[in-house]
Amino acid sequence: MGGTDRKRKLNLSTDETVKQQKSTLDARQSSSINPWTSQPYSSRYQSILQTRLKLPVYQFQSQLLEAVASNQIVVVEGETGSGKTTQIPQFLVEVGYATPGNNCVACTQPRRVAATSIATRVADEMDVTLGGTVGYTIRFEDVSSEETVLKFLTDGMLLREAMNDPLLSRYSVIVLDEAHERTLATDVLMGLLMEVIPKRTKGSKYGELKVVVMSATLDAAKFQEYFNGAPLLKVPGRTFPVEVFYTAEPERNYVEAAVRTAIQIHKCEGPGDILVFLTGEQEIEQACEEIRGGAMDMGKDAPELVVYPLYSSLPPAQQRKIFSAAPGPRVVGGPPGRKVVVSTNIAETSLTIDGIVYVIDPGFSKQKVYNPRIRVESLLVSPISRASARQRSGRAGRTRPGKCFRLYTEQSFHNDLQETTYPEILRSKMSNVVLTLKKLGIDDLVHFDFMDPPAPETLMRALEVLNYLGALDDEGDLTDLGRQMAELPLDPQLSKMLISSPDYNCSEEIVSIVAAMSVPQIFMRPREAAKAADEAKAQFVDATSDHITLLNAYAAYEEVPVAERKQWCWDNFINDRSISSAESVKKQLRGIMTRLDIPLLTCRGKNGNYDTNAIRMTLTTAMYMQVAYLQRAGNYLTVKDNQIVYIHPGSSIDGKPQWVLFEEFALTSKNYIRTVTTTKGEWLVEMAPHYFDLENFPECEAKDELVLEYKKMARRMTSK
Repeated sequence: MGGTDRKRKLNLSTDETVKQQKSTLDARQSSSINPWTSQPYSSRYQSILQTRLKLPVYQFQSQLLEAVASNQIVVVEGETGSGKTTQIPQFLVEVGYATPGNNCVACTQPRRVAATSIATRVADEMDVTLGGTVGYTIRFEDVSSEETVLKFLTDGMLLREAMNDPLLSRYSVIVLDEAHERTLATDVLMGLLMEVIPKRTKGSKYGELKVVVMSATLDAAKFQEYFNGAPLLKVPGRTFPVEVFYTAEPERNYVEAAVRTAIQIHKCEGPGDILVFLTGEQEIEQACEEIRGGAMDMGKDAPELVVYPLYSSLPPAQQRKIFSAAPGPRVVGGPPGRKVVVSTNIAETSLTIDGIVYVIDPGFSKQKVYNPRIRVESLLVSPISRASARQRSGRAGRTRPGKCFRLYTEQSFHNDLQETTYPEILRSKMSNVVLTLKKLGIDDLVHFDFMDPPAPETLMRALEVLNYLGALDDEGDLTDLGRQMAELPLDPQLSKMLISSPDYNCSEEIVSIVAAMSVPQIFMRPREAAKAADEAKAQFVDATSDHITLLNAYAAYEEVPVAERKQWCWDNFINDRSISSAESVKKQLRGIMTRLDIPLLTCRGKNGNYDTNAIRMTLTTAMYMQVAYLQRAGNYLTVKDNQIVYIHPGSSIDGKPQWVLFEEFALTSKNYIRTVTTTKGEWLVEMAPHYFDLENFPECEAKDELVLEYKKMARRMTSK
């Protein structure tokens, strides 16, 4: 790995390639015919082009193209609002790095929302139809074709493509955007590209692969060192001064404080839109409702206020509303209206929203945290880093001077926040990554070129879990089952569950359950209508299983005529967006199962009832490592890890069954287990004797019960 002493300056020599590229660009920009459609450009294209030409990145177009022509890897540090995300991939396509049906430029994004919205914007800028020349691919949705020359996709999807095409032969350039976010998939992609690049040089079978690593705030030295002294190009953004305000005391309830601040800005501050950062869908929807209520209380004399949410599970059409202009004055000559966008940290760097003048930053985001000792991964609301806080405040100064209201003290900013966020790879479970790397033929995980290697204990846990699931053999090699599991874009346990389901004649039911588990919560329980929501949910409840409760709701939804589904969801407190997403996920998964020759069988009888034992047994085949046992003292203890846990109050489970398996361990005020299903000791010892190995089992009440189950099993075997 090259050190900083090997950093190269940009090679600005005007070789033939660069001349040719410049000539191509000039010809395209002066032409009235769109080369992608062979039709005249629309008037809309011309007006958008004038806006594009004013973006700061245009001043660096020649330097960038020279750098890419001269180097296999280029690092770009571009401030938010510089235009790097939308323009740099277009520059590369326009100068000939991609040709329809032959090769393609890929631009990865850490989030689905960014991939879809940026692809939509770029298709508009290029005056083409989305899904043709410009496309996108996210999990369970592919809007691209063989003719696509510029594809925006999540980093995880490019990683999945690499499983079937290890040299990424279809791509001539890969742009890794938002690299500073250091998602798990981006880190693995960077390591993978370090292996692919030497095999994709000039003259190689698939031609030279170029890589452009882009970020808003970058530890440039670290990235340059990792990429063997790759050249660095800095692109400034358009920024105006931002005045930052802190609270005198810490806020007890940051959601309430954010709502209060937004209403106060609307009352007292001059024109300009507001961006509020919150941590997730529930908080965001609550805040949107309360801000709307506060604006209505101000009466019709106040300027109009529109409020838009933004989070990953929001349908694309609703996500695009954030780019709408703020409403005009209610009366001629009156004050203009205002737009409020309430967003997760996606609005930190991934998207630029015009018109934002005020930012409200409570100082929190949801972050994945993994404890390998107890094998628990949870999304926790955690303080952001100082780097994130600076990114957030910078959003207020994109179009004119702005203000940022930090809902924490200045002392807290300097003393309590870390400078940067820990990379996801240091705080995530690794089982999916290890399975992916194994499928890619990378067996030496310890020496794989991670920018920040994960803890050995985390890697060992991942190998152990995959071995227990049967994806890896005792030598750590991929099994046939493991190869099948790697084909499914799911957590390994869910993949194992789907593959096992035909053995119990319930693959149709399990694919519905997995689809419903792969989307945000489908049951809604608004505070003001909690009783009505509980009554609506009761019609779907299975007292032995939250998973079967999900299945019942999904099956009922499928039976409703399409035209009536929205109203049905409203009447039954079902999240329409989530359940329609689940339908799309199910369709994709059924397609993959058919391709993998996994039979689609049902355990639903002619009377309409399911064989619930078959479903619970299938769940047990994959989730036996996430089991809790009811102690005589009345509390549950997780098996092997001995963590005291409580069934979440929102569970359908009736009473206190002896054995339960669970999908999620939520570290909140109490250790809650969520999405719970009852299981049986006899199923555990029959399905996973290798895991419930009593010689290596800690002493506990669960062990005593398992001893009895093994004795019963031995008697059954003898009697046969």
